[in-house]
Amino acid sequence: MSRIAYVNGRYLPYREAEVHIDDRGYQFSDGVYEVVGLVNGRLFDEEPHWDRLNRSLKELSMPWPMSRAAFRLVVREVIRRNRVKNGIVYVQVNRGIAVRDHPFPKNAVPTLVITSRRSNPAAAAAQAKGVAVISVPDIRWKRCDIKTIGLLPNVLARQAAREAGAVEAWMVSPDGLVTEGAATNAWIVTEDNKLITRGTDTSILWGITRGSVAAVARKAGVKLVERPFSLAEAKKAREAFITSTTSFVTPVVKIDRTKIGGGKPGPLTRKLQDWYRTYLARQGAAA
Repeated sequence: MSRIAYVNGRYLPYREAEVHIDDRGYQFSDGVYEVVGLVNGRLFDEEPHWDRLNRSLKELSMPWPMSRAAFRLVVREVIRRNRVKNGIVYVQVNRGIAVRDHPFPKNAVPTLVITSRRSNPAAAAAQAKGVAVISVPDIRWKRCDIKTIGLLPNVLARQAAREAGAVEAWMVSPDGLVTEGAATNAWIVTEDNKLITRGTDTSILWGITRGSVAAVARKAGVKLVERPFSLAEAKKAREAFITSTTSFVTPVVKIDRTKIGGGKPGPLTRKLQDWYRTYLARQGAAA
């Protein structure tokens, strides 16, 4: 069965899905996006994702392309037409089509694209065995809290990771502090078993999975501290892991050339994986 995409009011075969060359997403990366996970046909943490989309749109002074209720119906129709039970939904909203000029155009109609695909089997293997990450300088702009489509620094970081035989790259600020991964949030576990992740400032994306894992950890009685940590501290950590919609909770077993936790996923990370799976299962039960 061919995949189906939604583009500006039309459900189209994937290979026929197109936007205009004067779309500002293409010209200026003038757009935002969201990725929502599907487990057993259930969108998990759905409303927090749409809340974050709403925030991103507001921060860029962009309107919703349709009412939120209609939008949710379209998302479900895309899932249904693609027959996806476990995977993701990708949503992108661009400012619209206009003659190329930097200021916002008047009366532009937002471009809306929605797609859905099945999970990547490699993600499950990574969650079991753990992954290697490398460190790279954080060269991004100063509003990483907005989920924009301007991801070239992230692309370069991920490419550097691939060339180094790693899965993810951790961004490091000039003062030596880890901000986040190229497509994930970064976590460590200290020697005294404290869970550390950076707070929600403008230097990171406020990950939805990050927030859910933090809530799960607190509920389980884990001591969680939201603060920056240095690359040096991370390399001395007892455990490390990353979180995102597609990676869930994935252990980090190597940072640059330094093994973390003897090169194996740590016990607290394993517990967090189990607790997070339970959290997802409960969301499904409530559907």
